[in-house]
Amino acid sequence: MVWGMWGSQFAIWNRIFLSLAKHITDRISLVWYGFTAWIGGECVYVILQSWDPNLDQHIPNTLAASTGTTSAYFVGYVIFMLISAPFAWIRPHKLATFFYVASTVTIVCFLSLLIWALATMGPEGFGDTISSAPPKAAATSVGWLMVYGIVTTTIGAISAGILNQNDYARFAKRPRHAILSQAINFPTFSTVSSVIGILVTAATQNRFGGEAVWNPPSLLSKLIAESPGSSGTRAACCFAAMGLVVSQIGINRGFDLAATFPRYIDIRRGAYITMLLSVVVNPWQLANTSTIFLTVLSSYSVFLGPMVGMMVSSYLVVNKRKINVDDLYIGGIHGIYWFTAGINWRSIVAFFVGCAPLLPGFISAVNSEIIVSVGATNLYDLSFVYGFVASGFVYFLLHVVFPALALDSFVNNSMTARQTMSHYRERWDAVDGSGIDEQVVVEAVDSPVGPLKS
Repeated sequence: MVWGMWGSQFAIWNRIFLSLAKHITDRISLVWYGFTAWIGGECVYVILQSWDPNLDQHIPNTLAASTGTTSAYFVGYVIFMLISAPFAWIRPHKLATFFYVASTVTIVCFLSLLIWALATMGPEGFGDTISSAPPKAAATSVGWLMVYGIVTTTIGAISAGILNQNDYARFAKRPRHAILSQAINFPTFSTVSSVIGILVTAATQNRFGGEAVWNPPSLLSKLIAESPGSSGTRAACCFAAMGLVVSQIGINRGFDLAATFPRYIDIRRGAYITMLLSVVVNPWQLANTSTIFLTVLSSYSVFLGPMVGMMVSSYLVVNKRKINVDDLYIGGIHGIYWFTAGINWRSIVAFFVGCAPLLPGFISAVNSEIIVSVGATNLYDLSFVYGFVASGFVYFLLHVVFPALALDSFVNNSMTARQTMSHYRERWDAVDGSGIDEQVVVEAVDSPVGPLKS
């Protein structure tokens, strides 16, 4: 609807290619799944270690030191992949109950970890994790540090979820259900989880000789290594690791790959392909360079901000909340979303207007050896906001100056947005709860506007 039938491939492949590049990731990609699966494997390693504190001796390491991991950790990784495999078969909308359970287990696990860390930190108190100034402070003001923390680090880290929220929000029974869950739950739990991570790391820092351990499985593993003979510690770490394993399962979805070749790759196949190919990105190396990894993950809003801005501009302003559902599946000139040769060139121009000025700051953030101006750095700190506003506005402006006639004809017809929604809901929604009405499909295929391609 935004990029055109063939133009949408640009957005899809943009995300896939960037996620394949070194240290660049996306929410649903080979690199992201590989990284999260490796974290899940580390949790499985902790479980095995709690059963056998001498696990590394009983599983001799046959991997080179340059790999940055051991055979025991790799065994945990393989076990986690096998545990995750059945969940990849389940359709996303049927995982709701599982996610309720997983979310509850994760919250209980994190709160328990926080209470334990605060209760046992001793008279030494917190480490310097809270008090130490970040390296970026030397080059910018506290105000811009706050902007960086809010816009780039926080919003940037969830920007992929913001772009993909319609993958899940489309299953909401009422629009307000999706709105309330994102307006309340997303900022609340994002903030709470970040605070818990900071407090737990600070509270345990002096316990480990001043070392700040940010990775929960590494923290649990260190506790077992410190007290291998304590059955209570081992049991607590085992249950905590199980909770973390549950939190990692269900992340793999095949949306992006399914969108590239929908005739051959569905969501299930995309999920299993992602799972199998995720090994090639060496996720253990990503875990060992997590600082750069997380920096790029947060910086990915440089590319996603413009995409979200155009989606909002397209739906609310250009299309006036009207969507021709039939034409979303027409791959030819008869569809209003065909634009020019299947590509909406306005979206490409708008994307680069919102993205290009941010690239110098983005490159400098990933590679600290590259120095850019303070202005470029500050603009990068506003990456999601700038990209969202600039691309959204240019997208709208281009549609005003260079209107898409077929699209405008549909948008400006006599039907209101609410009437349009009701029309297509009645036309396409399941009539018996088992799927799309076959008669509706036949009517659409025989429609004078052209046959459906999917």
